[in-house]
Amino acid sequence: MANIKSAIKRVDTNRKKRSNNITQKSTMRSQIKHVEKLIEAKDKENASIAYNVAKKAIDKAVQKGVVHQNFGNRQKSRLANKINQLGA
Repeated sequence: MANIKSAIKRVDTNRKKRSNNITQKSTMRSQIKHVEKLIEAKDKENASIAYNVAKKAIDKAVQKGVVHQNFGNRQKSRLANKINQLGA
């Protein structure tokens, strides 16, 4: 364990940030899985509504720096392509 006061503070703030990041990432993953489940059920209307919610969660995670921007863009693109293929 750290002995210096500033190091003790850094350990505490890092722990809090890690906890927030885990929460943010978990929410994002849950939203993505929800959309994928609706896509498997071939429910295009509800999938597109859930996609908008998931897109917001992905963008928020990217903005907070939890995930990289390319990862967020890739996830959004994959989900959008799957939804568009339902109509075809």
